[in-house]
Parts: sequence; structure tokens; C-alpha cells
Amino acid sequence: MISREQSLQFADEWVAAWNAHDLDAVLEHYTEDFEMSSPFILQMGISPDGRLKGKENVRNYWEKALVKYPDLHFELHEILSCMNTVIIYYTSVNGKKAAEFFVFDEDGKVFQAMGHYN
Repeated sequence: MISREQSLQFADEWVAAWNAHDLDAVLEHYTEDFEMSSPFILQMGISPDGRLKGKENVRNYWEKALVKYPDLHFELHEILSCMNTVIIYYTSVNGKKAAEFFVFDEDGKVFQAMGHYN
């Protein structure tokens, strides 16, 4: 189970790492074989089903995303948590509202993440 304090710390570190464009720091929070889904994966033509698995595959996608959005900056609005999940609600690229849903393993690492956007 992830505590409220742990979820707040995770969200602060995650947003700070993204705002610094530091993919190593972002990826420290994930398992090696984590799975992620996002409509941006589909829009960028990275995967036909909008899903990726594994740090290296996701890193390659995120590197391309940072090239496409060089001014990427997230503004954190809310953090919701329950048991082993956290939802971070924030302003994403181009002013889009985003809710990122994370599922944590027993070691406190994310093994599944899903991005939701307006």
C-alpha cells in the first residue's frame, strides 16, 4: 500500500523530473517491464494500440515527445491515492488537462501507467 505521504512525494518528484526534462529521474520510479498507455503514443505513430512495455521502449517514445514538445512543462493540480494507485491531475502540453493513473508494486515502483487527456 502506498501512503498519502509517499503519493505526494512521488507526484512532486515526477512533475519536477518532467519539468527538468530528466528522463533518468522520471524512469527511476518505474519497474523495468512497466506498461504504459496513452493517446499520444497512438498519435505519434509509436504503437498502433497506444501501449508500450518496458523502460527502453518508453524512453524512446518520451525522447521523441520531448523533441516534439521542447517547452514541455507540467503544472500539478491534484493528487489522488488509494491503496496501490495514484492519480496525478495536471496541466500538460498545449494547455491540455491530464490525469495520469499509476499502479505501484510492493516495492513502490510503477508497473502500469495510463495517461488520460481532455
